[in-house]
This record gives sequence, structure tokens and C-alpha cells, in this order.
Amino acid sequence: MTLTINIESFGAISRYLPDEFSLEQTENCLVSEVLIDVLKRYPAAEQLLPYCACAVGEDIIPRSTRLQQDTTLVLLSPVAGG
Repeated sequence: MTLTINIESFGAISRYLPDEFSLEQTENCLVSEVLIDVLKRYPAAEQLLPYCACAVGEDIIPRSTRLQQDTTLVLLSPVAGG
């Protein structure tokens, strides 16, 4: 079965990625596998993608999470400030 993973990016990573786009993945894929596909399409994102948090809904998830249904994966750039 094929899943549609919608990708949304916020913060500095959005300079290297469209605000929103979709990827087709196999069912039960890892978030890390999705991110590899993101880098294949947008290699300039390699500078920041390793530092981004990943979220589904309001939950931050590890890259080892398996995706088993169509979903929106949100990429959140790290923030610094005082």
C-alpha cells in the first residue's frame, strides 16, 4: 500500500524547501526514510534537515517512528534566542 506524506516546513528550513509538498511512500515507512527522500529532491536542505524536529499533529516524534497511514509530517527548525 502507498501512503501520501504531506510535508510542511517552518523556520529556517523553509528557505530550502517549499512550505508544503507531498511524497509517496510505502506503508510502514520510517520518518528517517521520508527525510532521505526529501533530501533527494531538495539537496540544499542537507545543511539544516539533520537539526530539525519532526512532528505529527502536536507531537514531536523520533525519526525511528513508523508511518502507517497518510499523514502530515511537520519539519521544525531549531530556534535560538534570549
